[in-house]
Amino acid sequence: MPRAVLCLPTYNERENLEAMVRALGEALDTARDRVLVIDDGSPDGTGEIADRLADELDWVSVLHRAKKEGIGPAYIAGFRQALADGAELVLEMDCDFSHDPADVPRLIAATDDADLALGSRYTPGGGTANWGLMRRFVSRGGCLYAQALLGMRVRDLTGGFKCFRRAALEAIDLDALSAHGYAFQIEATYRVQRAGLRIVEVPITFVERRAGASKMTSSIVAEAMWKVPLLRLRALTGKL
Repeated sequence: MPRAVLCLPTYNERENLEAMVRALGEALDTARDRVLVIDDGSPDGTGEIADRLADELDWVSVLHRAKKEGIGPAYIAGFRQALADGAELVLEMDCDFSHDPADVPRLIAATDDADLALGSRYTPGGGTANWGLMRRFVSRGGCLYAQALLGMRVRDLTGGFKCFRRAALEAIDLDALSAHGYAFQIEATYRVQRAGLRIVEVPITFVERRAGASKMTSSIVAEAMWKVPLLRLRALTGKL
């Protein structure tokens, strides 16, 4: 059984996938860690590249999904597979090199004293690179909005670079996670905190993707705007 499974969701990432997987091979202990590519039916052939890599590398596997449904459902499918495979640690990260594969061991190490380790842009020592003013405003504003409404001290609530201990995912009820876009990141972290588990932030530098198109859309931002107050309402009424 693996120590850690890193869930790597993809949709039209043929320009990034192979380089990312090989970089992760340098960062992970591939004798006991695995990479799970979760492809949402990419029309650009990303899934076929993933299959080729899985045939070549015994620490890579692929979960094919029929269609694109959002980052939330893709991660939930990956988490379920990782837990079924016996992983004690489950990681998530982007495939576009906005998260540095070399930072993965630091997230894994941080779970020695925590149930969830977050790669954080907004904790001391963290930051962003190659972002325009509007992207900075949307990201930072979204974090502050969620902090205020949910009463959380976690600085980076919208980031997607995380390492969960198995117990954390088992405690939050994956069936209850309903967000499809980046609100999924807020919801998952909030539920971990509500379960009374320990969260730590590991400073990272987030870099704008180097190839391919961003998946950020106005509908993803809108979902976060209404999802956050709904989470708070459910918590206050005992339905979370």
